[in-house]
Amino acid sequence: MHATVCPSPGAPWVLALCGGVGGAKLAWGLEQLLRSQALGALRIVVNTGDDFEHLGLHIAPDIDTVLYTLAGLNDPVRGWGRQGETWNFMAALTEWGADDWFALGDRDLALHVERTRRLRAGETLAQVTADLARRSGVQAMLLPMSERPVRTIVHTQEGDLPLQHYFVRHACRPVVTGVSFAGAATAPPHPDLLAALADPALAMVVICPSNPLLSIDPILALPGVRAALRASRAPVVAVSPLIGGQAVKGPTAKMLRELGHGADNRTVAEHYAGLLDGLVVDHADAAQALELGIPVHAAATLMDSPESKRALAQAVVGFAQALTRPAAHGVRHA
Repeated sequence: MHATVCPSPGAPWVLALCGGVGGAKLAWGLEQLLRSQALGALRIVVNTGDDFEHLGLHIAPDIDTVLYTLAGLNDPVRGWGRQGETWNFMAALTEWGADDWFALGDRDLALHVERTRRLRAGETLAQVTADLARRSGVQAMLLPMSERPVRTIVHTQEGDLPLQHYFVRHACRPVVTGVSFAGAATAPPHPDLLAALADPALAMVVICPSNPLLSIDPILALPGVRAALRASRAPVVAVSPLIGGQAVKGPTAKMLRELGHGADNRTVAEHYAGLLDGLVVDHADAAQALELGIPVHAAATLMDSPESKRALAQAVVGFAQALTRPAAHGVRHA
C-alpha cells in the first residue's frame, strides 16, 4: 500500500488549500517553483465537497482536476478533464437513453472506475489519491480534505441543488440564495491537514484562487480547521479569484452579487476575516489595497501560460516569506 509521503523532518514546506481549475493552475506553479528552486515540498489539500456518485462511480472533480493539471494530462482548453479525450462511452450512453448530463470522457472514465473499485475494496480516498498521483509522476502530495462525505448544496430560487447539478446540469443559471455543506459538522478533517498546520516546519499556507464559497469554504467548514489556521505559526496568504470585479472562470462574482455582497476584493478579504496575514490581488485592483485592512500584494493573477503560473507562484511565495517579519499594511507591486 502506498502511503502519503511526508516532508523530511525540519525541512520547510508549503501547504495549499485548493479547489478546481484556478486553484490547480496555481498549485502547478507552486509545485514547479518549489521543485526548481529547492524551496521545500508542497502538500495540497483539495476540496471534496463537490464529490458525488454518478452512474455508480465515485466522481471527485477537484481532485481529478488538480491531479491531471500537475501530471500534465489536463485539457487546457476546456479547463477540466483530460487532453486528447474521446467520447465513445458518452455517445453509447446517450443511445441507450441513460443520464448523460455529466460528461465522462473515455480516458477520464478509467480513473473513476479504478477509484471506485479500490474504495469499495477498502482503501481510503487519501490512499487511492496518493497512489494515482505517484503513478502520474506528481511529486506534490495530494490530500482530500476529509475521508468522510461532505456534500456542497447550493440553495437557489429554483430549489436546493447538489453542487454539480447547479454547476453543470443547470450551468450556474439559478439565482443563489445560500450555500451549505451537508455532513461537514461531523466530518473530521484528514488528520494530516491538522498535523500540517501544527508543524513548525510549515513555511506558509496558500489559499488558492478557487471559488471561496464553493471550493474553500467546504474545507474551512470542517471541525477545527479555522482554529488550526489561526493557531498556525506559518503566514496564511490568499490569492483573490477576482480581477476587476469578475471571475476568470466560474460563478464566483455572480454568486457574490446574488448573495448581496460586492464582487470585489473587500468581500474576499472579509470572507476570510481572521484567517489571513495577506491577500494577493491583480494589478488591476491595486488601488483597493489600502481599503482592505491587511497587507496586500499586487501581481499579475491571470494564469494563461506556464510562465504566468510560475510568476504568480513566485509572487505568492515571496510575499508570504516577507510576512514572516512585521509588514506594514499597504500594497507591494510585483
